[in-house]
Amino acid sequence: MKIEFFWDIGSTNTYFALQLIRPLVERYGAELEMHPFNLGYVFRYHNYVLAEEPQAKLQNRGRDLRRWAERYQLGFRMPDTFPIKTSRALRGALVARELDVEMAYVDRLFTRYWEENDASISEYEGIASVAQDISVDPDRFVARCEDDEIKQELIDITQRALERGVFGAPSFYIEGELYWGKDRMEFIEDALQKGA
Repeated sequence: MKIEFFWDIGSTNTYFALQLIRPLVERYGAELEMHPFNLGYVFRYHNYVLAEEPQAKLQNRGRDLRRWAERYQLGFRMPDTFPIKTSRALRGALVARELDVEMAYVDRLFTRYWEENDASISEYEGIASVAQDISVDPDRFVARCEDDEIKQELIDITQRALERGVFGAPSFYIEGELYWGKDRMEFIEDALQKGA
């Protein structure tokens, strides 16, 4: 069974979802299909501004994220620079897919930003360093990230996500049904059990 995973590196909840979906993928022999998409564009499309949420909710968010990190023993820490522009990093994921190193790139990207407090991944200097970490030629990698074909591919994936009803990250599709958020793993597991 295929799980489509719509993600953006700028999403705190996607960091956790990336860790939590993997045991389910392994347990049920599912196929995880990654879809990097521009969450900032989707937010603008829906006129949603994170900073305009109630102050009490924003204040609670940090503590809640720490609870998740403690519960699952993950190295999460809130980066000093947040939010960041993510389109370059997302295009990097598309290039990494072409080179058959997609998951290695995604893993390193999320570790660098959400565990190591490295906001340089929003710029090509940081992207080049991630490429080097996964044994890919950084200059060629960055050059391909700037290719019009890759830029258009990210635009197209984002547009298709909107058309399918994706409004946030992480979002998962299983057999045409949307599951949104890091806390939907029980429902995702139910869907995988039914399809097994």
